Amino acid sequence: TLGIIMYALPMYVAGFTQASMWKQFNPDGTLVYGNFLETVSEIIPMYWMRAIGGTLYIIGMLILVYNIIVTIKNGSKVDDELAEAPALQRVAKRRVAGEGWHTWLERKPVRLTIYATIAILIGGLVQIVPTLMVESNIPTISSVQPYTPLELEGRDIYIREGCVGCHSQMIRPFRSEVERYGEYSKAGEYVYDRPFLWGSKRTGPDLHRLGGKYSDNWHLNHMYDPQSTSSGSIMPAYQWIVRNELDKTQTEAKMRTMVSLGVPYSEDDITNAQESMLEQGTQIEKNLYTDPDFVTTYEADKEAGGADFVEMRNREIVALIAYLQRLGTDIKVQDIEDLTTTEN
Repeated sequence: TLGIIMYALPMYVAGFTQASMWKQFNPDGTLVYGNFLETVSEIIPMYWMRAIGGTLYIIGMLILVYNIIVTIKNGSKVDDELAEAPALQRVAKRRVAGEGWHTWLERKPVRLTIYATIAILIGGLVQIVPTLMVESNIPTISSVQPYTPLELEGRDIYIREGCVGCHSQMIRPFRSEVERYGEYSKAGEYVYDRPFLWGSKRTGPDLHRLGGKYSDNWHLNHMYDPQSTSSGSIMPAYQWIVRNELDKTQTEAKMRTMVSLGVPYSEDDITNAQESMLEQGTQIEKNLYTDPDFVTTYEADKEAGGADFVEMRNREIVALIAYLQRLGTDIKVQDIEDLTTTEN
């Protein structure tokens, strides 16, 4: 019992604590906790309490297993005892006086199953039929385009590494969220996302407006050593992504699968996928060369790597950077001050 309480209760407390911190504003309208990491640091003790509670729970289960084993070993066989059940009371098939309709129906399992099935079918039709009668129930946004082949590969890496478990991609239309992350998310921005990566937990900040916020070098350093770019971050390092060569053998097949799901890739897009990935990867590699520290380290690795050296443009990190830099950039929101100036 103590283990369950210590395992569950801290997360409720952490949730309320972090949510209240997200929504606090200064008198001048700025966020009190503008740095997301401040809200994470505040609830770290709750994670430790949860870990202790989980440990107690596991210990309790091990004791239970031990007790069962010892009981079986030390127990003795007991002959079955004769037991008699009281005779069942005869119930009339029809409703008796004072009996509710639902109580009577529960005594008729076949009829209850039929009625329940009919009710479920009616409810399902009410929800499904309207969506089948329209071409699309999602407003389209002309500026939203499918992911490039390299971005598509980067998205798969994002999914593979479980990033969606800690980061959401859904900015809700609340003042606190718009102030922290940017313009709230629109349904039409997700029309080419298969699967959707909205997420349900924010151990880290929302990423839907991440594109263009940081440089390519920042993303490289962040994946290699998160604490080097975000002091106090609890995100683990993903150094293998920086080293691994990107597997491009299935890109065309992935694009054809996306076409079957409604993504409008043309045959030329699929045919030129390898060339497109090389071009975009080369550009990101050039961007990384703007950092002298990267140049020094990368060139040293190139000399030591020999024939097995993998060019940066062909590594997984470049695909992931391409995807992250794309997030939230399909729509542009005009600055309110510019709009006001224009109107005046």
